[in-house]
Amino acid sequence: MAASGEIKVSILDCGMMTADLTWLLLKPGRSIRPRQMRDQPTEWADVPTHCVLVETPDGTILWDTSCPRDWEERWGPTGLQDFFPYEKVSDEEYLDSRLQQLGVGVDQIDYVVLSHLHFDHCGNAGLFKDSTAKLICSDKEKDFAFGFDGLFTGAHLKTDYEDLNWETVSGDTEFLPGVTLLQTPGHTPGTMSMQVDLPDSGTMIFTSDAVYMGESYGPPTTPAAIVNDMGQFYSSVEKIRGVAEKTDATVVFGHDPDQIRQLKTVGNGGHYT
Repeated sequence: MAASGEIKVSILDCGMMTADLTWLLLKPGRSIRPRQMRDQPTEWADVPTHCVLVETPDGTILWDTSCPRDWEERWGPTGLQDFFPYEKVSDEEYLDSRLQQLGVGVDQIDYVVLSHLHFDHCGNAGLFKDSTAKLICSDKEKDFAFGFDGLFTGAHLKTDYEDLNWETVSGDTEFLPGVTLLQTPGHTPGTMSMQVDLPDSGTMIFTSDAVYMGESYGPPTTPAAIVNDMGQFYSSVEKIRGVAEKTDATVVFGHDPDQIRQLKTVGNGGHYT
């Protein structure tokens, strides 16, 4: 764990889904296809998934939980397994394996903070059901995720989160000293980003799906096919851009295959302080 007085950030690279790029970048001339049609002319892309372990003197946070090992079965009722197959993942890249590699047990994590409750971010929240960790999401995200009828809507799948106890935050929140949760809705009603102020590496902003990738960020901003509220989406991107410019932050996007390869991650033995 981090030494006294220090903050340490470890990016847990958890393998990749694949998908039609149109889901992430809404541009002319593309149509969305399932994996059975991937060989027909369309642009399928790697969609990396990651979590972030933030170790501080005031507590340890796990930001997001990636996709579950039983993704094909669990996603079956939704059809999402055909559009976002979690195929490019080795055993060592699943979240539980990454935590083991760091020597961090579930009982050593104080807070599991979910940027939002979509299937690829909330998939392993159940690992913490019987732990002492507090599960945190935005109040607006919880209201939406529990408020619809049926098993799923879009990428919200109740089996990921309905049996867990959730605490909520409202508005921009300094969650722990040096760690601020930013309300960045649009992708979902309660999507959050996380700002971490590090003494050596400077400020890092983890956007989750408020900004999918560098090409989304622009400028100009490029929207995506999965957006709950387009106006909020654009506003949130500009909010992140404003914070990033003010703090000279490193902005880590939600699913950028080029960026994840350039970052220091658990997979390549790196971390940030």
